[in-house]
Amino acid sequence: MQLYDSRAQALRDFVPLVDGKVGLYVCGPTVQSSPHIGHLRSALVYDQLRRWLNYSGYDVTLVRNVTDIDDKVLVNATGAEEWWALAYRTELEFSAGYRALGILPPTYEPRATASIQQMHAIIDRLLANGHAYAAEDGSGDVYFDVRSWPAYGELTRQNIDSMEAATDADPRGKRDARDFALWKGHKSDEPASASWPSPWGDGRPGWHIECSAMSSRYLGAAFDIHGGGLDLRFPHHENELAQSSAAGDPFASYWVHNGLVNVNGQKMSKSLGNSIYAADLLGAARPIVVRYYLGQAHYRSTIDYHDGALTEAEAALDRIESFLDRVSRRLTGTRFAGTGTEQIPDAFAAAMNDDLSIPQALGVLHDTIRQGNASIDSEDLARAASAQGQVIAMTEVLGINPLSAEWSHGQDRAVHGVLDTLVDQLLDQRQKARAARDFAAADRIRDLFTTAGITIEDTSTGAHWSIDGQ
Repeated sequence: MQLYDSRAQALRDFVPLVDGKVGLYVCGPTVQSSPHIGHLRSALVYDQLRRWLNYSGYDVTLVRNVTDIDDKVLVNATGAEEWWALAYRTELEFSAGYRALGILPPTYEPRATASIQQMHAIIDRLLANGHAYAAEDGSGDVYFDVRSWPAYGELTRQNIDSMEAATDADPRGKRDARDFALWKGHKSDEPASASWPSPWGDGRPGWHIECSAMSSRYLGAAFDIHGGGLDLRFPHHENELAQSSAAGDPFASYWVHNGLVNVNGQKMSKSLGNSIYAADLLGAARPIVVRYYLGQAHYRSTIDYHDGALTEAEAALDRIESFLDRVSRRLTGTRFAGTGTEQIPDAFAAAMNDDLSIPQALGVLHDTIRQGNASIDSEDLARAASAQGQVIAMTEVLGINPLSAEWSHGQDRAVHGVLDTLVDQLLDQRQKARAARDFAAADRIRDLFTTAGITIEDTSTGAHWSIDGQ
């Protein structure tokens, strides 16, 4: 397998540190406000990577953190909802969105506030190594000294002098405007609950130190893959790499970054008012359709959400569902039923091993469906059964197997919607027959409902129906 390593800016053969095991750290949400489409896309990318690694025989430990203390979390808190309550409520929204899309839960999901001691330990090492300093103004701030680390800027290939000033903290005690905060001294206008004791004074952690502490705590000083959105490369990931390396940790072997999401050709932002929130997206289509849409592009590409995008994904998924339904019906009762081995084609594996090339993998999937339908048409049931097994295997790896139990609830809703439409049309025909005094036609429709196990109740507000026993 090859992965594009952002640090090397090249495809590299993936070789884990420990044979058969993979440690994967993904920057999770800062739980300041409701999740949007970009959050879902990023989490889905690493779910796809994890599923493929699992299929390939690796034992994957995936850590996805929750940043539950941050400037923005404090700013968005109100008198009616304290910062920790806001953070927890928002975390639940993220979890619900991930769960709806069939994103597997991480092995560990640490919150930043539970790793304060580990952050202190890294800061202590940085101070001892001469790569950090405590502000001399009594503020309690501690900063990373970027000029003390010659490799600073290596992830994004920038020169320090061309970088903009770090805006993650009040510059009150900085030696260089580009120095970033490791620890932020408590301010009088901040809640006392958002402050922890430290050797440098009460305060709270800077954003970047949080991920360095959590990744090393759960994966060790050296681990395989660090993932996150492209927008996190600088300053967040650059700073993580610098502080962890300067503290003496080997840190991540591979840096993987997923592309962002545009809306109708524009960058999504609150200022433009074009944000697509997770709840709205999941309400616009079946979750399995949303998963197909968000996961169909190459993970490093920018995807564009536009009117009709979910309709296109629905059509593609319908081809998968229609084939699996058709081949199952045709093979039922034949000696070929259940004979298709659930094994992915070599071309699919080659695509997935080529930097997780999902578009090419989906091409193999849909080619197999076309071949399977042709086999049914020609009565080549052995090949049809083989295609059935391959399609199930490929969709299972991608997390879009319509037959999987995780999607059954969504399928039930879809079937109920179709049934509701058909029943309403028949009820309308029955009402028109009764109005025309064609009672024979009206009775035939009622008998049809009875045979199907549907009970009709005529009331003053119209006819209502229910399925017998439900």
